[in-house]
Amino acid sequence: MIVNPEIERYMESLLPPRDAVLAEMEAAAARRKIPIVGPAVARLLAQLVMISGAKRIFELGSAIGYSTIWLARAAGPGAEVHYADGSTANAREAGGYFERAGVASAIHVHVGDALTSLAQTSGEFDFIFNDVDKEGYPAVLAAVPPRLKRGGMFVTDNTLWHKRVLNPREASDRAVVEFDRKLYESTQFFTTLLPIRDGITVSCKL
Repeated sequence: MIVNPEIERYMESLLPPRDAVLAEMEAAAARRKIPIVGPAVARLLAQLVMISGAKRIFELGSAIGYSTIWLARAAGPGAEVHYADGSTANAREAGGYFERAGVASAIHVHVGDALTSLAQTSGEFDFIFNDVDKEGYPAVLAAVPPRLKRGGMFVTDNTLWHKRVLNPREASDRAVVEFDRKLYESTQFFTTLLPIRDGITVSCKL
């Protein structure tokens, strides 16, 4: 764990209960080892959407749609949220959760490579959330800037990558390290890395 485990437990104890759909998704993810952002990070995503007023959102790497529901609910009426995942099974399962959560009408589902789906979707976005396979992070950083409006939010999960950024050995480790460094060096973004859960980086397009 990145944060002191006692602090982590304290932070988790403060979280309000989730509704039945989100609670079921959290239980399924824990049981089946499906990577989801979890409620602490999901609340941060939702808060950033609320603060920024984002309506047009693209999510790169969506799994069973847990964070997608948080994003859609936070964006509210008139939202256009794009779910993108490489797994047909994930997308099918996510679709069921979207219906039950009451957000299906706001969500566009893309199955296949997330960056390809982004390239095939026209227009600028207010908010892009990046949670693809870590080897793909540098490619995401190259693709995202022209797709975000000025003042738009670019948020990335797992940017401390289980502390492997301290001693990168595998391709995924090195990709995250490269991404973190290039994002902070970029003149197109103002960036802050927050040590919440596995690290989440918040960038605003300048």
